[in-house]
Amino acid sequence: MYDVIVVGSGITGGWAAKEFCEKGFKTLVIERGRNIQHQGPEYTDMQMPWQIENRNKVPEILSEEGRYSMIERKGYFKNATKQFFIDDKEHPISYPKESPFKWIRGYQLGGRSLTWGRQSLRWGVKDFQANAKDGNGVPWPIGYDDLAPWYDYVESFIGVSANKDGLDTLPDGIFQKPWEMSCAEKFIAENLEKAYSDRHLIVGRSANITEPTKEQTELGRGQCQARSYCNRGCTFGGYFSSLSATLPAAKKTGNLTVVTDSIVETVDYDDKSGKASGVTVVDAHTKEKRQYRSKVIFLCASALGSVQVLLNSKSKTFPNGIANSSGAVGHYIMDHFSGVIADAKVPGFDDKYSVGRRPIATYIPNYRHEQKEDADFIRGFGFQGTAQHRSNTGTTAKKVGIGAEVKMNSNRPGPWRFRAIMYGEMLPRFENHARLHPTEKDQWGIPILHIDARIRENERKMIKQAAIDIKEILTAGGCVDIKVNEFPETKPIAVGDRVHEMGGACMGEDPKTSVLNKWAQSHDVHNLFVTDGACMSSCATQNPSLTYMAITARAVDYAAKLIFKDRV
Repeated sequence: MYDVIVVGSGITGGWAAKEFCEKGFKTLVIERGRNIQHQGPEYTDMQMPWQIENRNKVPEILSEEGRYSMIERKGYFKNATKQFFIDDKEHPISYPKESPFKWIRGYQLGGRSLTWGRQSLRWGVKDFQANAKDGNGVPWPIGYDDLAPWYDYVESFIGVSANKDGLDTLPDGIFQKPWEMSCAEKFIAENLEKAYSDRHLIVGRSANITEPTKEQTELGRGQCQARSYCNRGCTFGGYFSSLSATLPAAKKTGNLTVVTDSIVETVDYDDKSGKASGVTVVDAHTKEKRQYRSKVIFLCASALGSVQVLLNSKSKTFPNGIANSSGAVGHYIMDHFSGVIADAKVPGFDDKYSVGRRPIATYIPNYRHEQKEDADFIRGFGFQGTAQHRSNTGTTAKKVGIGAEVKMNSNRPGPWRFRAIMYGEMLPRFENHARLHPTEKDQWGIPILHIDARIRENERKMIKQAAIDIKEILTAGGCVDIKVNEFPETKPIAVGDRVHEMGGACMGEDPKTSVLNKWAQSHDVHNLFVTDGACMSSCATQNPSLTYMAITARAVDYAAKLIFKDRV
């Protein structure tokens, strides 16, 4: 019997564990994946290039066997990182042939906090108002002011290196020293400031610490070394992850218990008390079942992971899944989407080259919150991109040759090019959903998810406009030789490809249309909370992890005061 059970150990699970443990509650974290250690042998960030098998290339046979089809084309999926991603054959999902879905997962202690992009962006006032304003999805029960102090709290702990940009659409926060834009990026940014009042190029806001605080150093975290090996696991603790920060903080209290290799099958419900009583898990190796009991349960298993647990947790009171009286569990599945990639030369810097590997890209925030005359869609998009210098012989590491000539080429200045990728806001639609497959089960006897979520007309219209916009932006930025790749309408765009899946247990005021209230607490089951991406009522255009963390910290504060009020 525990005070709290936290399902999942990633971005939000680690935060829930830290907050409850520091408040004095006996907390059990259940992770379906294996146990790994921070700075342990699965980290490969201290290996030299020649120490990594196949020159860091993933063997082709893995693709041929369909084992990593969800992620095989991602640039960060390498031989040195593949241990942090799941084998699709071992963990299948289902989706319609005409609308593929990519569910990119990491089943190990720490989850995807080991491989996330670390872009830590606040949502703005208009992002929380969008659903109510245009009538799509369930209106948010909270606004920016509700989360602002929790953004402060989270940023102070994780360490966010960023510049204070003074943009209403992207509020400033508690920042450490920012990373510096390159000469080419500064050139574009300065030109955009002259040309536009609403389109800005800023350096990314990264959870890589540049000025370690006492709290961070006491946890064993060190300054980011600008090696850009983050996805291999960071031995220095320079970037935020559950393994480097929240779980060690929780462990220091003596209140933390961690169980790995344990797949949560159901949240168990007591029909008499009207509360969740605990969880039933399946041992990943023996496939034996066991139960854990607690007073409070926090689902932090990832958006779709939590949806799967909710739908599978059936009882007399909830025949369609626990906390699902509204019928909204599994609906409003979202992800950011791309569809436009642009590349352009930045003239005038052929005698310059960069030093070090900045761990974050630059960012053009959404400038289309308000309807514009040229828009036949709603919501908006932003761009993430970076400028890199490229010598006349191309990237040195990809060229054949050895010795002095290769060394010389690596230090030779050359042309700079800027690459930008669109990140669009997918509308929250009820018909974009996930449900349990009626017949297929995984190797542990749990029904697999069937996910039917697709890009629709509004998103396609955004892609067309984004292609126009980025050409105008790069031209105004002083670039030349601009190439814009717009995905044709005939090309299916897989939802989940941006790895920002959200929705499935949305927050809202009305229990008839939403799953969770403003505290991410179930309307139906008051000791059950869901604070991962499933709780999101819309997806905005910004990377969502910082918002997940703020929602989780806020929810723990509420749960502790309400449910454990005699102990706080």
